Amino acid sequence: MASIPQDDTQHSLPIASATRSLYFGYGSNLWLSQMARRCPSSIYMGVAILRGWRWIVNARGYADVVPSPGDFVYGLVYELSEEDEERLDVNEGVPYAYVKRGMDVEFWNDRQTLGGRGEVVKGLVYVDDRRVVEGTPREEYIYRMNMNINDAVEKGVPMQYVERYMRPFIPEENGGKTII
Repeated sequence: MASIPQDDTQHSLPIASATRSLYFGYGSNLWLSQMARRCPSSIYMGVAILRGWRWIVNARGYADVVPSPGDFVYGLVYELSEEDEERLDVNEGVPYAYVKRGMDVEFWNDRQTLGGRGEVVKGLVYVDDRRVVEGTPREEYIYRMNMNINDAVEKGVPMQYVERYMRPFIPEENGGKTII
């Protein structure tokens, strides 16, 4: 079972400003290089957990989160400018593929160690609430997901989480070479 920090979070005001938002990336946007290309002025902030949701690959073949009491989703948090958010909306297919929701996530900044108490912040989460059935990843998506898994683990997402939630959908091999 993946390690889960205790749910004894501290509540505080969001750390984003009026012109910048905090984005919780849980799919291919865990890949730092991809985020830098998609949202050039984005700033990586740290790791967060979305509680009460579960990570899946949906019927479209892409990552999604679905309500699931007792489960949780790890993600990376980025600070986005308004322009970055607009660019991300286009990349994510808002409002057809995903809708945007402001959701509480438990956040650890890049200088903190996961575990113990995180700070609860309002994160922008992209959710496909129309296609909530599990599916098979698109072939092109497997490579990107393996790259994001590498970055996520490097930033502190536990390998136990990857094995429990992501690996049932995303194989470790792509094109004959092992990624992780």
